[in-house]
Amino acid sequence: MWGRSIAFGETGRIMLGGEFESSKVIHSTMPDFIPTPISFGKFTAPGPATYFYLSEYVDMDVATAPDPAEFARRLAQLHKASQSPQGKFGFHVPTCDGDRPHVVDWRDSWAVFFRELFLGVCELDIRRNGRWPEYERAIHQVARQVIPRLLDSLQEGGRPVKPCIIHGDLWEGNVGIRSQSGRSILFDAGSFYGHNEMELGAWRCEYTSLFRASEYTEAYLQHYPPAEPAHEFDDRNRLYSLKGAINYSAGHPGSELRRTAYNNMCYLCEKYAPRKGIDKYDPSIDPSLTGARIVPHQDTAEDLI
Repeated sequence: MWGRSIAFGETGRIMLGGEFESSKVIHSTMPDFIPTPISFGKFTAPGPATYFYLSEYVDMDVATAPDPAEFARRLAQLHKASQSPQGKFGFHVPTCDGDRPHVVDWRDSWAVFFRELFLGVCELDIRRNGRWPEYERAIHQVARQVIPRLLDSLQEGGRPVKPCIIHGDLWEGNVGIRSQSGRSILFDAGSFYGHNEMELGAWRCEYTSLFRASEYTEAYLQHYPPAEPAHEFDDRNRLYSLKGAINYSAGHPGSELRRTAYNNMCYLCEKYAPRKGIDKYDPSIDPSLTGARIVPHQDTAEDLI
């Protein structure tokens, strides 16, 4: 019995082709951490272009929270064991988060790669949700000032930033527990080689509930400590969360996550790059302080078994 996903058109080709290639890399690094990828292709039947991704079927529990210690240890192991084939940040094919493509062109600099990834989701969000001058000013300031300030600091004094394979959309909706072994397992990957801490950014977003518990981040950091400067870890986490929040907003127009992302940009600009025309950060609407959550929407590929 196999796991099968189906999607349509050019978006479907990119989504499922990216998932296939992502799964192959994760599986080659940690074979029991993702269902074995088998095939990706296009149906030959007449009609709309229809694509499939075929993987091993895994009997798993997707309703129970993974053990923080076990899951964090295995996630850190994936990040540590993976090796970028070019020693660069990026990926060899386009990948997606939902139906939204990542910008994954190979780059030597993590700051440059993340800036392009960030601006890619921002551009899509503005197309789908409309113009918002203050929001766009904040995006410009984050891209021009905050990202270089926080991410170039990672490499001060010649410190390296290792490109690690990351899942790319890691929240509890894409994690299960194997029924036979009880070990955690990932699925629905949209990967690229990036800074390992990027993986934790989504855990700050409102669509994540289980992984927002401090036990998961604390357990992960026991196995993969924060990069230096360690005291800026939380600000980097806030920065990395922007990708997940803005991507969600682009996929679900009208979502409150757009305002959350703007408020987080206000915080970062206020602290690192103040400018006129951007609102002050408002802690009363910061979900990391209030605990606010949403029930996430399902994305577009049909998952059939």
